[in-house]
Amino acid sequence: MSISFQPTRLVGAIAIAMGFSSVAFAQDQSTDQTVSLDTIVVTASKSPESIKNVPARINVIDDKTIHQNPISNLSDLIQLDPSVYVKQSGGMGQLSEVSLRGTTPAQTLVLQDGARLNNQNNLSPLFAAFLDTSHIQQVEILKGPASVQYGSDAIGGVINMVTAPPSKTGAQLTGIYGENNTYKTVLNADYVDASGFYAQAGGQRLESDGTSILDIQDKSEKASFDQKGYYAKFGYYQKDQIDSSVEINQNQGRSIYYNFNASLNNAVRDFKNQVINAKASYALNSDLTVNARYSNTKDHQDVPNDSSYYNTESNEGDLNLKWGFLPHQNVLFGVNYLDSEYETPSITDQKQSVDTVGYYLQHQYQNNGISTQAGVRVEDNERFGTHTVGQAAVRYQLLPLTSVYANIGTAFRAPSLNELYTQWGGNTELKPEESTSYEIGLDQQLNYGLSAGLSAYYTEIDNLISSTCIATCNGDWVTTFPVYQNINIDKAKITGGEFNLKWSNDIYYVNTQYAYARSINDKTDRDIAYRPRQRLTLTAGYEYENVGINASVIARSKANSSHTNSDNQVAGVATVDLNAYWNINPNVKVFTNIQNIGDVRNQQVYNFGSWYINSGRLASAGVTFRY
Repeated sequence: MSISFQPTRLVGAIAIAMGFSSVAFAQDQSTDQTVSLDTIVVTASKSPESIKNVPARINVIDDKTIHQNPISNLSDLIQLDPSVYVKQSGGMGQLSEVSLRGTTPAQTLVLQDGARLNNQNNLSPLFAAFLDTSHIQQVEILKGPASVQYGSDAIGGVINMVTAPPSKTGAQLTGIYGENNTYKTVLNADYVDASGFYAQAGGQRLESDGTSILDIQDKSEKASFDQKGYYAKFGYYQKDQIDSSVEINQNQGRSIYYNFNASLNNAVRDFKNQVINAKASYALNSDLTVNARYSNTKDHQDVPNDSSYYNTESNEGDLNLKWGFLPHQNVLFGVNYLDSEYETPSITDQKQSVDTVGYYLQHQYQNNGISTQAGVRVEDNERFGTHTVGQAAVRYQLLPLTSVYANIGTAFRAPSLNELYTQWGGNTELKPEESTSYEIGLDQQLNYGLSAGLSAYYTEIDNLISSTCIATCNGDWVTTFPVYQNINIDKAKITGGEFNLKWSNDIYYVNTQYAYARSINDKTDRDIAYRPRQRLTLTAGYEYENVGINASVIARSKANSSHTNSDNQVAGVATVDLNAYWNINPNVKVFTNIQNIGDVRNQQVYNFGSWYINSGRLASAGVTFRY
């Protein structure tokens, strides 16, 4: 691990500003220390429930943390949880992949208000850098299998970005300037009617000169990034009766990446993604609630330098009925339909599609300090037939300040259309990945504002899909080229554990989290590529009245860059982020952030003789006007 500090005039000015403001701090931003036992989550059971009753490990990134640095994308936010690993192929605007608990990116399901964002494009079905989070109120990270609730892709867990109805009418304008000529503007407006009707609308624009991409480049060889988007939501809400909404979120932009043919940062990737989500929940009576959702998601990417494009679209419908048939018990029965399409020149016939239908049943019991959740799902995939998965979990309040939990669950992932049909190693004989996971955990409230959590888990994955060289493996990539194919590895095993310790009082807080996960190919006994065994995060802060400041350390150990060759390893790294704000009055807030204050430029992804590196430091300052 290495940390090198290279201050500049901008960083120094910002640091001075933060020091000058440190006489008065406030409760305007927060981190996980504010997530109380009364926090409501929806991801674990597909319905609202208190986090203290969830018989699994779930972490929540709250609204204040999300908006303390409006430049941050989803990858930046979730790295505060050490169970998350982000594989970043360059700096801002470059491709990034997210994964949970040592699984692959394709085994981590990402949602927005329950709408599936994973698609059928390549081995990583989601590029977090291209998602807009300016309208998100909460990010829920559910760890462990969740195929009973969500079907395919949730072997490692679920990351759900959640929006919330506005509490009052108002408007907000934020402007930010940072290093590398980085600008961002965010505008949001909310309307709330006494009758229960509400409306939200907003837009954002981000521009940046970017940074260099490869370690062989000089810092002056930058790759620009820009994006813009809008968000609108209309809804009607009556407590304990009806909750309905229609929302649309669209984000588009251009990412410049490295052109290996020209040895320049002049290759273009134009992207546009869109989510349309319509939901309704209606209480037929005090014991019976019907929930319905329809989602349409699109992800279009044009890559003219490669004479290629990648277009995906999914239509999803979910209908379920929740019945509280006894005072402390309920069942949830539902059906889910998903139609996915993928179009690109590099797959057979250029366009493929797949349909799945899932039927799920879930039972919950909560009484006298005991919370249980058990469920089963039958998924019918038109290409791979029927798969049945199940889950059983229990949390027990052992003592007034001590609770323990245990769960066991199975999950699966159907091969993507790209894995099946791509000209670059597609294999129509692939089998679905199947997993079994076991987990135990403990949560302890201590004296003096302390709390701690501990968990251990073990996961076996059969038929893990991997791209493997099958011919000309010693090719020089100039005159002879290796031949790769997607194959099923017999079995992969993941052994891991997590620990967190939190402390807070009225003005100070400290939150440290540690995660260990060893992912190995059971046949070769080698660590799977890009799976660091250890990650650690530490956040400490001070908040009082109108001003606040916090610092975060994010560290990870080394990792293999190949399934077969250990000569090129991704080095361990530690970075430090700094955030501060001052609420001048109820209508004006100024803030500053420094991501990677030490300007650490670490090798991230090996690429045939060179390395993709991270972006280094980004210092920024901004102001928010509220009405």
